[in-house]
Amino acid sequence: MGELTGKTAIITGGGRTVLKDGRCGSIGYGIATAYAKEGCNLVLTGRDEQKLIDAKEELERLYGIEVLAISANIRAGVDNEAIVEDVVKKTIEKFGRIDVLINNAQASEAGVPLAVHTTDQFDLAIYSGLYAAFYYMKECYPYLVQTKGTVINFASSAGMSGGLGQAANGAAKEGIRALSRVAATEWADDGINVNSICPLAWTVQLEKYSKAYPESFKKNWPMPPMGRFGDPELEIGQVCVELTKPAFKYMTGETITLEGGMSLRP
Repeated sequence: MGELTGKTAIITGGGRTVLKDGRCGSIGYGIATAYAKEGCNLVLTGRDEQKLIDAKEELERLYGIEVLAISANIRAGVDNEAIVEDVVKKTIEKFGRIDVLINNAQASEAGVPLAVHTTDQFDLAIYSGLYAAFYYMKECYPYLVQTKGTVINFASSAGMSGGLGQAANGAAKEGIRALSRVAATEWADDGINVNSICPLAWTVQLEKYSKAYPESFKKNWPMPPMGRFGDPELEIGQVCVELTKPAFKYMTGETITLEGGMSLRP
């Protein structure tokens, strides 16, 4: 029995993605795996339905938890509030509670210079990241009040450092950081813990980026002092799990930057 047995976490962008060596290949799936090992039931959303199905099958089989997989694509030109309302409604119908909300999903066209960035490219990042976090936080709020829950939003060094070709992604992520700080202030009296994480982890997407834009990759993501990038499950996911535990409830409104093997201790 894990420390989070009986609790429920919503993780956006949680579809199964693995590296060639079998390790978790995306931050969302790394987080999902870390929570599953603690006995937490999961609601996983994302754009790729097959990746969600694969995640559900593997996590339920390996860890004996229940996983609700829901295809949900927050984007321009659709009723995003209705999409999020449906996810939350199905979550409550299935599990009856929401203890953790993790806004991890983010799509963007990386490597595109600001001067040639299109509106569609900008919308892709803003809707999938900032608007998604906004809608999920609003919709989950009443249930998080009941459980004195936790919100973890994913920002990025792309916004903090002004990375090359990261205009839309950086703007979305900095908006998420600001949204997190406001929520931490407004929801503190409700007992809801809100933080943002700026991770640097080796993922399938980062690997693809390094090959497509080698020069930009070297400038934006130099090797951390520890000589390696973070692990999506063992470091990024584990930090999320720790932030859910009571010992870390005092850490609210913080921006946590994780590079290499950095972790948290009370």
